Amino acid sequence: MVRQPDITAMRGEPEAPRGDAAEAVMSAMREASALGILYSAAVARRLGISSSDLECLDVIATRQPVTAGALAGATGLTTGAITGVVDRLEAAGLARRTRPETDRRKVLISTTDAFLAEVVPLFGPMHRLQAAVVARCSDQELQLVAGFMAQSLQAAREALAEIGEPTSA
Repeated sequence: MVRQPDITAMRGEPEAPRGDAAEAVMSAMREASALGILYSAAVARRLGISSSDLECLDVIATRQPVTAGALAGATGLTTGAITGVVDRLEAAGLARRTRPETDRRKVLISTTDAFLAEVVPLFGPMHRLQAAVVARCSDQELQLVAGFMAQSLQAAREALAEIGEPTSA
């Protein structure tokens, strides 16, 4: 295993004296983040879209239907940039705009059947292999990990807030 640089030491902050287990967790979290980014980038390349467009597509898929304003708020992109993203996703056949009958001024963005056919299968290997890891854990272990992840995600949201970025994603 390649030893990762201690970022806290680089910033001049005292290192938490927790030992090898804490260091291993921090290193694994950084590597998992990097691998997630690399995996998403590979999927985006296969789809012929940018990584940023794929991340927006994920927000659309999890919150659909979503307005352009809500998508902008969740991603930190401007509404103008979101227009371009949605244009590209529509051109790729992965998203569509609709107008509700009750308010024709509003535009809602959703995924398409092509999203289900083309995008979802590309995440199949990651889902299958991660599900196998989860299946080997006891309920008690999963509860512990879920609690840890909830705290870790909250810390990530707080870190984003500290540098002035949106945290609703």
